[in-house]
Amino acid sequence: MADIVIIGAGPAGVFAALELVSDTQGLDVVMVEQGKDIPSRSRSTGDIMQGWGGAGAFSDGKLTLSTELGGDLSSLVPEKELMGLVEEVDTTYLRYSAPNKVFEVSPDNAEKISARAKLAGLMYIPTRIRHIGTENCYAVLKNMRDYLDDKLEIIFNTKVMEIVSHEGRVNGVRLEDGRLIEARYVIVAPGRAGSAWMASQAASLGIDAWPNPVDLGVRVELPAVTMEELTSMAYETKFIYYSRTFDDRVRTFCMNPYGEVVKETADNIVTVNGHSWASRRSENTNFAILVSANFTEPFDDPIGYGRSVAAMANMLGSGVIVQRLGDLISGRRTTDERLKRSMTEPTLKDATPGDLSYCIPYRILTDIVEMLEALDKITPGVNTSHTLLYGVEVKFYSNRIRLNNDLSTDIDGLFVVGDGAGITRGLVQASCSGLIAARAIKKAIA
Repeated sequence: MADIVIIGAGPAGVFAALELVSDTQGLDVVMVEQGKDIPSRSRSTGDIMQGWGGAGAFSDGKLTLSTELGGDLSSLVPEKELMGLVEEVDTTYLRYSAPNKVFEVSPDNAEKISARAKLAGLMYIPTRIRHIGTENCYAVLKNMRDYLDDKLEIIFNTKVMEIVSHEGRVNGVRLEDGRLIEARYVIVAPGRAGSAWMASQAASLGIDAWPNPVDLGVRVELPAVTMEELTSMAYETKFIYYSRTFDDRVRTFCMNPYGEVVKETADNIVTVNGHSWASRRSENTNFAILVSANFTEPFDDPIGYGRSVAAMANMLGSGVIVQRLGDLISGRRTTDERLKRSMTEPTLKDATPGDLSYCIPYRILTDIVEMLEALDKITPGVNTSHTLLYGVEVKFYSNRIRLNNDLSTDIDGLFVVGDGAGITRGLVQASCSGLIAARAIKKAIA
């Protein structure tokens, strides 16, 4: 028996745990994580989506210090309260050794970039970012793990098979080995890796949920000097564009000045991502261009759609495909020989030269090409034949669970937080959601 069970040890679950053990209430907390403890995790073993720290353990740790980006908590939490949580989360990461430097754009530069963006048909969103760095994320999460080690019970390498409830009240969780952990409260923080499981649990518990869009696109890589003027003014520039052909929402995401393109593997699907180190540089800058794809009826499985597109790319390229923009525009495949002639030296060495038009739908490719044309008006040199496109990049978002303002469900004592609730999409808001649920439970128990 326990007072509280936390399912998942990603940022949402970890911050819930930090809050629950932060005072003298003496709560009996058990955390269950299907992945490994952090010392046993490795990017090379393909377990980057689960385990202590979740997907954040192998990210480059961008903490977006904003209420507008990284999730939809603002739809449930008042702006002032949410900003306070964002600042508190940032302070906590600092306490566990996150770097002190914050990247932010000056008012003059923000005005300059915004004006240039408007002329190009783009919307610019200024951001404040604390960049932890890929090599530092592990240390920060390890420090949190060490702090919590003797303050709660953590069960690794174990799946929760079901959330148990009776007459509208949560009773605990049943593990894959058949054990039942009885608890008065359950915080569910399964992350994106647990999205399918969360959807099935919501259905069996009678909790309303609906699909979020899937973001589908490519990772763009080009010489860092091309974007140096822009990235020197703002470490990460976020632009939104509505395509002239289809009126689709297209955005830039996760810009990595002097960074590297990397692979991600989840459930045997290989996708592409990017990161940057705090202490070393490549010669290139990379960022994603993503198109939001939503569906209504009769099809309502955006996650399945995104997986099928990624699977097609894997089949054609034995993993990630790389193509020169010039080859894509000319309707030809990039070959090893053509790639060698590119002025952009790829940082992902084992990507397969190929043709993205065989796996990415025409509509989405059209949106991406239009976005590159628009970006070229802000930073000339983006839309050249030597720019590299890696595919595919897919951001799967869990079904949006119907939640109350404190992230509780209609099942008494059951809370769902983080990316697994379909309510957050980044480290900061996921961490905030863990705090919200934990504080609601502490208030109920007091």
